[in-house]
Amino acid sequence: MTTLPDRVLTWYDQHARELPWRSESASAWSVLVSEFMLQQTPVSRVLPVHQAWMARWPAPADLAAAGVGDALRSWGRLGYPRRALRLHAAATAIVLEHCGDVPTSLEALRSLPGVGDYTAAAVASFAFGQRHAVLDTNVRRVLARHRSGSAYPGSGVTVAERRLAESLLPPSPARAARWGVAVMELGALVCTAAAPRCEACPVAADCVWRLAGSPAHVGTRRRQAWTGTDRQCRGRLLAVLRDATGPVPRTLLEQVWPDAAQRDRCLASLVTDGLVAPVGDNLFALP
Repeated sequence: MTTLPDRVLTWYDQHARELPWRSESASAWSVLVSEFMLQQTPVSRVLPVHQAWMARWPAPADLAAAGVGDALRSWGRLGYPRRALRLHAAATAIVLEHCGDVPTSLEALRSLPGVGDYTAAAVASFAFGQRHAVLDTNVRRVLARHRSGSAYPGSGVTVAERRLAESLLPPSPARAARWGVAVMELGALVCTAAAPRCEACPVAADCVWRLAGSPAHVGTRRRQAWTGTDRQCRGRLLAVLRDATGPVPRTLLEQVWPDAAQRDRCLASLVTDGLVAPVGDNLFALP
């Protein structure tokens, strides 16, 4: 039987989505931007924002020269807006420390604001064709099911998971990088969290989880609530500021969220996070 990477790569050759950050002409900056945007956000929502972002700021220096408020406005409704702040900070660091070019080494990538182990490995692999284990949620789910027989991986990457992922890397750096994106695509399109399509999976024949009868997950899965949460409140407040052409009075913010205590707490947290700036007596704006 061919290896797991061989089968997944053959499948990927036939089923890969055409995405701008995967094209041969995509810059390392485009890849880095996509990785920031794709954190906890589906591809369908990222595509139009990524396209507009790259048209406006095609290089790190372009974003670094822009205001943080412009970055937040362009981030729109992707959610988790602190990612926009970190991406702006990363662009600034790239200009100041790397002459405007996205760094190639794993260590230098990790040193950028907002870049952790996963993002560094993804950019090094997908932008520069290096040989690294790329472990996002989709990859971890595929490996958990195929090798461990678990419906879902644990909450954090374990040493055993990383060793398994590294053991599966093809020897060729270019092929290893393509395997990373291929297994990620398999998790996104076939081995999905809620409704896996095992009948369409190229590695179903020896998937431990499927052969065991696709047992239910043991324990509880953490699901993020939305309605009535601080996240929703913060999003409502930011939406008002994004759409405004100037400073917004507190009275206008009061109209979008009825719970005064929660609203004031969320507004204060937005100021603390650097997402909102007080600009006068009860006036607020994007930074």
